[in-house]
Amino acid sequence: MNQVAARYESLRRDRRKALIPYLMGGDPGLRETADLLTVLSEAGADLIEVGVPFSDPVADGPIIQAAGQRALNNGCTVAKLLATLKEVLPGLGTPVILMAYYNTLYHRGIERFMAEARESGVAGLIIPDLPPEEAGDLRHYASEYEIGLNFLVAPTSPAERIRQAAEASTGFLYAVSLKGVTGVRNQLPAGIPDFIARIKTQTSKPVGVGFGISTLEQARSIGQLADGVIVGSAIVQAIAEDSSFQKVTAAVRNLKEGLAG
Repeated sequence: MNQVAARYESLRRDRRKALIPYLMGGDPGLRETADLLTVLSEAGADLIEVGVPFSDPVADGPIIQAAGQRALNNGCTVAKLLATLKEVLPGLGTPVILMAYYNTLYHRGIERFMAEARESGVAGLIIPDLPPEEAGDLRHYASEYEIGLNFLVAPTSPAERIRQAAEASTGFLYAVSLKGVTGVRNQLPAGIPDFIARIKTQTSKPVGVGFGISTLEQARSIGQLADGVIVGSAIVQAIAEDSSFQKVTAAVRNLKEGLAG
């Protein structure tokens, strides 16, 4: 069992839900990324998602797009990010999932990328622009290197697509809460309970919900429906607004309280 699936299994036994904060690798810098992984872990993160900066992030809204551009401007590359993770992850204690667009893997080479990710201690992978039917090579190497794959489904996904994504996911199934890109929302779509219920009829694998979640109340409501909550833009914004990381620490603790309640 890979580390992502194992963490979800542990949480399920303890009747707890996963809090998964997202940060952009290399924003504001690689040294800060290393520090932030420890900050998020100690604040209560159950898993941490790390974005690989990319020039054409089609799934991301303006906050994460800006973070990715800052990282690229600062000279962050795949090699430098993986080298940073390799220094930190062995002693972190919280599994880290990379979020990367497929072009990044394709140009580096699928096998090479997966081998390097494994060597760096990466536990899982999210590729938002790769459908499960196109992931044959990736699934092979993910199994070889024990890296959990986590495919996305959307409110518009038909039952067969949900079934395929669930079958290919070896960590958790990533449910996108809304139609659109990442970003903070004042209100989540009213159809989320029906969407999660529809997913649960197709699979017994853990379901994590992301896109749009930023408040304690939103985390609490999603935690009552799903197995995990992914928070991206609100975390990235908190990091950008306070270089002491006190604001992001408070945000993660607040979200954790929402899931516990």
